Amino acid sequence: MASAVARGALPAWVSVLAWGLALWCLCGAGPLWSGSHEWKKLILTQHWPPTVCKEVNSCRDTLDYWTIHGLWPDRAEDCNQSWHFNLDEIKDLLRDMKIYWPDVIHPSSNRSRFWKHEWDKHGTCAAQVDALNSEKKYFGKSLDLYKQLDLNSVLLKFGIKPSINYYQLADFRDALTRIYGVVPKIQCLLPEQGEEVQTVGQIELCFTKEDFHLRNCTEPGEQLSSKQEAQLATGASTHGMMVCEDGPIFYPPPAKTRH
Repeated sequence: MASAVARGALPAWVSVLAWGLALWCLCGAGPLWSGSHEWKKLILTQHWPPTVCKEVNSCRDTLDYWTIHGLWPDRAEDCNQSWHFNLDEIKDLLRDMKIYWPDVIHPSSNRSRFWKHEWDKHGTCAAQVDALNSEKKYFGKSLDLYKQLDLNSVLLKFGIKPSINYYQLADFRDALTRIYGVVPKIQCLLPEQGEEVQTVGQIELCFTKEDFHLRNCTEPGEQLSSKQEAQLATGASTHGMMVCEDGPIFYPPPAKTRH
């Protein structure tokens, strides 16, 4: 009798094991299917090239206008490692990409290294939305949102332009909030030895996932502490920028050359 029970139990045990193995394989098949890659909003991040060059202390050139760092789904990275970047997919966008989304750090001839990184890390996650489900759609929509925001003109409208004189963080925040109707996230480099103030380097503005309407980057009731904000900024930024502290802020003019 015991032998019969054992024989009857074996198929059930095998079935459970097989089910568990199948589930493990499914979960490990690729990041695209992982629940950890669910996201709720898009972050259009723009950075100020002179500050980027200041941080890395080595740039091919500098520019005198804000450029795209990336379009980032929140809480999701590297969603599909098998979806490889193909420069040919965005050949119709290359003129605008080189102007508005340049790689100021790496002096490659077509500057595609930066774009490949952004596609691999962020674009494959954004592709969960139909309007962003190809390289051309992802990069094209990013360019559209960049032009829609027109950050450079907005700052100039309020008299905020690169200067050896200092601004207040509130000057940036109030101007952008007044125009866009949402609160931006502004990130800075901390003062280095011998420096007096933080240096503005990056501005994030958020959009809704499905219809690309501007929205606050933080939900009501989700206000984070300054320490948490700083940790998130450090994790999101390639260049180690932190959420700016209230107070004076340096908006550096572009340098003609950097060595």
